[in-house]
Amino acid sequence: SSTMSLSEAEVQSARGAWEKMFVDAEDNGTAVLVRMFTEHPDTKSYFTHFKGMDSAEEMKQSDQVRGHGKKVFNAINDMVQQLDNSEAFLGIVTPLGKKHATQLKIDPKNFRIICDIILQLMEEKFGGDSKVSFEKVTNEICTHLNNIYKEEGW
Repeated sequence: SSTMSLSEAEVQSARGAWEKMFVDAEDNGTAVLVRMFTEHPDTKSYFTHFKGMDSAEEMKQSDQVRGHGKKVFNAINDMVQQLDNSEAFLGIVTPLGKKHATQLKIDPKNFRIICDIILQLMEEKFGGDSKVSFEKVTNEICTHLNNIYKEEGW
């Protein structure tokens, strides 16, 4: 039994789409963050060490941006591996959500922004089918994160 709204077939196609992105986790994770910081400059305010960086080129070269990009992709990868195990999935999403809500105080709308950018990048690199098959996953992730934020009093 699962709290997830994905069928077994959807899980498989989402995993296939994600695998193509995850092969280049650091580069793709970096590309996602650079696009977020460039298109939504307010998101940089959460990362004190990225604040001074204005050019996309500078961000792409930054070890800290690259490191966080990889971290984001590793976290999503862990979730994708547990899409058919809701207990394990929540075991990954819950502490992540709590940390971002209570310690880091990240506005939850930023999760949607980052997920949308991942979907854009997927579509650009691998076409619309990849994007469509991964969209439900990003919705699951964002829904669960938002629920955790509500529990934390946001």
